Amino acid sequence: MKVIKFGGSSLASAQQLTKVLNIVKTDNSRRIVVVSAPGKRNSQDTKVTDALIAYYKAYKNGDDTSENQSWIISRYQSICDELGIPGAVMGSITENINALASLPITGNQFLYDAFLAAGENNNAKLIAEYFTENGINARYIHPKEAGIIVTPEPGNARLLQSSYAKLSALGNLSETLVIPGFFGVTENDDICTFSRGGSDITGSIIAAGVHAELYENFTDVDGIFSAHPGIITDPKSITELTYKEMRELAYAGFSVLHDEALLPAYRADIPLVIKNTNNPDHPGTKIIAKRTMPGSPVVGIAADGNFTSLNISKYLMNREVGFGRKVLQILEDFNIRFEHMPTGIDDMSIIIRNRYLTPDIERLITEKITETLAPDTLYFEKDLSIIMIVGEEMNEHIGVTARAANALATAGINIEMLSQGSSEVSVMFIVKTNQEIAAIRALYAEFF
Repeated sequence: MKVIKFGGSSLASAQQLTKVLNIVKTDNSRRIVVVSAPGKRNSQDTKVTDALIAYYKAYKNGDDTSENQSWIISRYQSICDELGIPGAVMGSITENINALASLPITGNQFLYDAFLAAGENNNAKLIAEYFTENGINARYIHPKEAGIIVTPEPGNARLLQSSYAKLSALGNLSETLVIPGFFGVTENDDICTFSRGGSDITGSIIAAGVHAELYENFTDVDGIFSAHPGIITDPKSITELTYKEMRELAYAGFSVLHDEALLPAYRADIPLVIKNTNNPDHPGTKIIAKRTMPGSPVVGIAADGNFTSLNISKYLMNREVGFGRKVLQILEDFNIRFEHMPTGIDDMSIIIRNRYLTPDIERLITEKITETLAPDTLYFEKDLSIIMIVGEEMNEHIGVTARAANALATAGINIEMLSQGSSEVSVMFIVKTNQEIAAIRALYAEFF
C-alpha cells in the first residue's frame, strides 16, 4: 500500500484534478489519498485557504460575510461544473461553508482552525465524489473517523501517540480512501490544525499508521534540487536524500516539504518520494533512512533569512556556573525560542528569528540580562541569513568546511559566525542578508 498526498497546486483546477485521477488509477496500490485545499490556478489567483482567512476575519469583526462565502463556494462549484460532478456534493460543501458563520466567537480558541480546515475538508469530499464518478471505489473519511486525534494546540497540533492504534485499521479497508490533510480533532471534538502546510504532516502520519511501503508527496516540481532554482540556473536535481539531510534542508529554506512531516515517516522507516503531478513519470527525489548509492559530500545548499543575533560578552564568562542557562531562561520567560548558539570562552551569540522580537521586547531582554548577569557588552545584530551546506557524507571527506570558507572569502563574503553539529550532517554559515544570494552562488560553484 502507498499513501499519496497532493498539494494545493495539484488540486487547483479541473485540469489538475484530471491528472490526479490518472495518477491514482495507474497504480492500484495508491489506496490512501491525502488532499490539500485548492491552490492558485495562476499567479493572480487566490488560494482557498487565503479566502477562508479573509472570511474568518470578516466574521470575527462582525462584517458582512456573504461575499466571502459566495467566492469560496463558487470556487468549488466551478471545479464540479467542469468535471461534471453531480450536485449533491456541492450541497454538502455549501452547507459547511455557510455554517462557519454560525460558530461561537467568544471563548472559542479553535475558531480560526475550524475556518482554515474547511478548505481541505470540503476538497476531500469533492475529490472522493469525482473518483467515484470515474470508476474508483472511493470513500471520503473525516480525520476524526480516521483516528487523527491531536493535542488541543490551535495552529500547532500534535498527534496523540494513542492515535496510531486506530490509524492502522485504515489499511484494512478495501476502498480508496480520500482524507483531508492539515487538521485533526481533539479529544473534545474540536477541529485543530497542524502548522501551515500541514497536509504533508497528515500524509506522513497516515503512512506511518498503516505501515505503508511508500509515501508519495506530489507537488509541482520534479523533486528537490541542490539549490534554489530561482537563484541558480538549472541546478542539479537530487535523486536520493537521507531523512537527516532533508530535515536540514527543509529547516534552512527548502519549502518543497514541511519539515515536521519528516518525523512520523522517519520513525516508521517509510521511504518518502517527492514527485511532480505535472510530470508523474519523473522519478523525483526519494528520501530514505540510509543512502543506497554513493553521493557527493555536499548534496544541497539552503538559505533562510530574517534572523537576529543576541550577542553577549563577559570576561571569565566560562567560570560562571549557569550563565548560559540564565540567559536562555530569560528568553523562555518572553516565550522566545532560539535557533543556534555559537559560543566562545567569554562570549555567546544566540540566533533568534526576527518574528519573536520587537523594539520593546529587545529593550526588556536587554534590561533583564543586564540586571541578572551584568555582561560587559550586549547588543542585537540584525539582517542576518543562515546558509547551510548539507550532506551526510561530509564527515568522510576532509576539507569540506575549508573549501566552503575559501569560496565565500574569494567572493568577498564575510562569515559572521560558523557552526557545525556533532553529527556533521551540515555546516552553517551566518552572513549578512544582503550577501545571501552571492553566498549561495559561490558555494554552488565550489561544490557543483
